[in-house]
Amino acid sequence: MDAPLAVTILGATGTIGRNTLDVIARNPERYRVYALTANANDQSLLEQCIQYRPQLAVMVDDASAERLQQGLNQHGVEDIKVLSGVAGLESVASANECDIVMAGIVGAAGLLPTLAAARAGKRLLLANKESLVMSGQLLMDCARNAGAEIVPVDSEHNAIWQSLPMDSLQQSMRKAQAITLQQIGVEKILLTASGGPFRTLPLESFADVTPEQACAHPNWRMGRKISVDSATMMNKGLELIEACWLFNATPDQIQVVIHPESIIHSLISYKDGSVISQMGNPDMRTPIASALAWPERIASGVEPLDLFEVASLHFERPDHTRFPCLRFAEAAVTLGGTASAILNAANEVAVSGFLENKIRFSDIATVVEKALSEVAAHNADTLDVILADDRSAREYAGEVIQAIN
Repeated sequence: MDAPLAVTILGATGTIGRNTLDVIARNPERYRVYALTANANDQSLLEQCIQYRPQLAVMVDDASAERLQQGLNQHGVEDIKVLSGVAGLESVASANECDIVMAGIVGAAGLLPTLAAARAGKRLLLANKESLVMSGQLLMDCARNAGAEIVPVDSEHNAIWQSLPMDSLQQSMRKAQAITLQQIGVEKILLTASGGPFRTLPLESFADVTPEQACAHPNWRMGRKISVDSATMMNKGLELIEACWLFNATPDQIQVVIHPESIIHSLISYKDGSVISQMGNPDMRTPIASALAWPERIASGVEPLDLFEVASLHFERPDHTRFPCLRFAEAAVTLGGTASAILNAANEVAVSGFLENKIRFSDIATVVEKALSEVAAHNADTLDVILADDRSAREYAGEVIQAIN
């Protein structure tokens, strides 16, 4: 039997990271943990290190790295090397000993290690949608030039992946130029969205929404930032941009469909009238297992879907008045260049401001709209340009938040 594949998990203490470790633990003959990383949650990473025994552990925060090292010493663990900072993230993402990288860091913070994994030719399991939103062309070019495999982990994109022809996916990985949807008979990608917790909430109540309410997703257990993005539907907007890059699609080839039950995770409409979908219970271990083992199937621990219990499924058109962030994302991808990076940066600042009770829930869209209209976008030719516009958008969004206060 072949040796287990070595996996680096970027963002191990988050929802994606914890679920990835669960899937790996169910398949020890196939996978082993090479490196685990976290931002500042050293206690949780310490517990994971003791249980899963990676060779390397990385804390972005230097003080947290020191505490992690002290904790490992206190438990008599001497065979795990602790690194710190972004350089540490890039190191474990690109290490020769690593076969697979799970990019599970939330937000722009995941960009540099994700790019490092792509440049190193890894199988990149992409749960960090912001990497493609900010620098889609750079990431895709890095992957193709280095022979890296990008397999999407977001439940919707993984569903699209599973619903496309297998031979076309293999060809797109091997060719410098991705095949087009028209070449494989695709009419449209139907990107599903739950609608979040406020799908039917009266618009006049949006200003009074609390962070706790926004983070209470009806179907998925997620981190606070992505939960708020789901509540504003910015998450779906970012996923639309991500889908354009992953599947070589234009915005008009993607249709967002509200599906409150979150049972159908996305669909492909073909020219012959066929519509193929991937269904399953809303559990991130399914797309994680799919991405880890592709094109094979492994145990994920997810309960099989009971259609008799589900009984019925519902679909709605998205309301752009209720969810203007979805409209802003569509505008950003149409504008091109660094517009998507500006959108993402402003949104991250706005969501943080909301979670810190500095602005109202309804102000998030205001901050994003102002940044997208006032911060100049440029051609996204280099990482320096992208990061510069990211910084400009963050600064401007901070000023807007101060003005609101």
